[in-house]
Amino acid sequence: MFMFVYACLYQIAMNADKTGMNVNELLLQERQSAISRKLQANGRVLAAELAVEFGVSEDTVRRDLREMAAAGLCERVYGGALPFSSASGSLSHRVGVARDRKQALAMAAVSQIAVGSTVFFDAGSTNLAIAAAFPTDMALTAITNAPAIAAALIDKPAVNVILIGGLVDRQVGGSLGAKAMRDMEMLSPDLCILGACGIDLVAGVTTLGFEDAEFKRFATSRSRKVLVAVTSEKFGTAAPHAVLPMAQCECLVVERDADAGMLAQYRDRGCRTIVAGEAA
Repeated sequence: MFMFVYACLYQIAMNADKTGMNVNELLLQERQSAISRKLQANGRVLAAELAVEFGVSEDTVRRDLREMAAAGLCERVYGGALPFSSASGSLSHRVGVARDRKQALAMAAVSQIAVGSTVFFDAGSTNLAIAAAFPTDMALTAITNAPAIAAALIDKPAVNVILIGGLVDRQVGGSLGAKAMRDMEMLSPDLCILGACGIDLVAGVTTLGFEDAEFKRFATSRSRKVLVAVTSEKFGTAAPHAVLPMAQCECLVVERDADAGMLAQYRDRGCRTIVAGEAA
């Protein structure tokens, strides 16, 4: 009799544990779904605000955000999270995405390059468009770690091309690693045209790859000024690896649909903003 009662009590306890676990899992899924909806609607979330809204601790929210980041649903930043950057795929794939918009950005960016200057072209599809749009009769020393960009510039007779060597990362479309870093160490560009996977007032310029971020940071440290030309969907997003705070970006080239209020905030960080189609 005793054993029968014990078995019944044990089964009740197990069922209660399972029910509680299912409820907790449901609450977790509901919270994370709600966080995803807020990210899409607002462009960012703050852990402190989510904790108050859901009636849970900030540690619980931060755990939710860690799990979502691990699943590629968001990118964690200080105090909260941003939508994850969608700028993935190989360079050859990215070249065909938003081609006309990148060409408009390219024309605006070219207007910011001084005759006779030394410019580093970071690997990237928008930067490849800038190289292709460069005038054939404008003197320039161009440095790049991207073979495709070097190929776009080599037929322009007034441009001297320096190609940084090393192992080419297929997704980045450029040389990275120790050899590329040693080559870059010997150079001091007047301007770095930096590629970006995500851009945000708080997160700054970010990129998807660890070694790509390391090389980008070093290239910007060797350059007098930094210019970033970015398509609109990258604003308010972040990739896993930080490259540059916005205060260190001298010029930001944007599309015509960029929000004026947002651009004012970037200017407050010290970024000069150029709108494609309006550049002198």
